[in-house]
Amino acid sequence: MESEFRKYLQGRKLSGEDADFAVNAVREFEKYLKKKRMSFESACLDALEDYISLLMDESRNSWDRLVAIARYCNLVKKNEYYVYFASILNARNVLPDLGERLATIAGEETRRKVFQGFELPPLGSPQEDYPRLTKMIVDRLEAELPSQTCRNILTWNYHRVPAEAFKEKKERFEKADSVEEYLKDEHKRFIEELNRFMKEGRIWYEQEITPEVVEFVRGNQEICTGVRCGDRIYLTKIPYAPKQYLMEKDLPLKRYYACHCPLARSAIRDGKPKISPTFCYCSGGFEKLGFDVIFGEPVEVELLESALKGDMRCRFAIKIPRGKMK
Repeated sequence: MESEFRKYLQGRKLSGEDADFAVNAVREFEKYLKKKRMSFESACLDALEDYISLLMDESRNSWDRLVAIARYCNLVKKNEYYVYFASILNARNVLPDLGERLATIAGEETRRKVFQGFELPPLGSPQEDYPRLTKMIVDRLEAELPSQTCRNILTWNYHRVPAEAFKEKKERFEKADSVEEYLKDEHKRFIEELNRFMKEGRIWYEQEITPEVVEFVRGNQEICTGVRCGDRIYLTKIPYAPKQYLMEKDLPLKRYYACHCPLARSAIRDGKPKISPTFCYCSGGFEKLGFDVIFGEPVEVELLESALKGDMRCRFAIKIPRGKMK
């Protein structure tokens, strides 16, 4: 698999030196598993968690090392591992970046008050280490600022998704005769994409796609696409763990499987700490980004339902800007 991995890394434009580091990082992990009398293919999630803890203890838990192993897991379809890596890496910079935006909008003194005593857990720490910090920041934010200002600060592209990622969507929107036609076509394309990932046994972002998941999405155009009603587009997030979500009967666990945010979701499962659903406007910032691009200007987003609020889904309303209706 080394040659395939190097080809994969080359496709991601890594230098020869960086590719060597990534390959060695994977080799070291495989050696660790071998010492534990496990193989990469058969090792359970506990083995990965133990290894990351060891890296933290040895101060070898660098971003490049963890990302290298995550990429290899994605390549060889070690899906459980890849999803775990995504959960501990993807939102790593959200709270620090929130501090930067807070300072820009409300001033450095307000950031100092809100972030006093704030310290991120070591890189590689599990999701469970974050909700306490999230609650602290959001509680202080709401205590210092009006609710609309809090929402404005949270509603942002904290995952740093480039506008270019929506270039083809914008082109299709401009060619469509109506918003409805565009959304219907996007939903059809989305179902085709999910089917392709399912057949190839690949993870779609962080989601395991099964026939049941495809049919669930097929039956609701709001999921990841949207349905127009008046001057609003109603959008529902696909559950973070859709396979488990569809099977789960316990309501708190179902909400846990619905929630995407690694900074808050374990609090839903554990019942504490209680995090303000205002934080879900961060997700609103992610959901509105594509519409910002296709409409050519920032759009308004309203949080309607969320797992943190006690709902079984996360749902938003996107306001179509004046003059952009087709």
